[in-house]
Amino acid sequence: MNMTGIPFGTTDWSKIEPTEHQGERGVAYWRTGEFGTIRVRLVEYSPGYVADHWCSKGHILFCLEGELHTELQDGRQFEMQAGMSYQVADGEEAHRSSTEIGAKLFIVD
Repeated sequence: MNMTGIPFGTTDWSKIEPTEHQGERGVAYWRTGEFGTIRVRLVEYSPGYVADHWCSKGHILFCLEGELHTELQDGRQFEMQAGMSYQVADGEEAHRSSTEIGAKLFIVD
């Protein structure tokens, strides 16, 4: 991630219309900002959400609310609660997310 050419700015996330992304089960709602080559998202997963794909994109992810389960393609599993974060580089370890109770996330990629 190279953060250059981005002037100071503020974001009112409540004014960004969410886009709906169906999972294998459940739905994700993304509010997305683009800042140069950086994508920043406020994401809400419905209870019972299961991602419909393995993701190889790098992220810095912070769990704001709820609980997130992240599974790596090699079988390792991680549980995240509000206040926890993870980071992974592009192409490093394919991962997918799910949640039983729902989650609200702040993601930079």
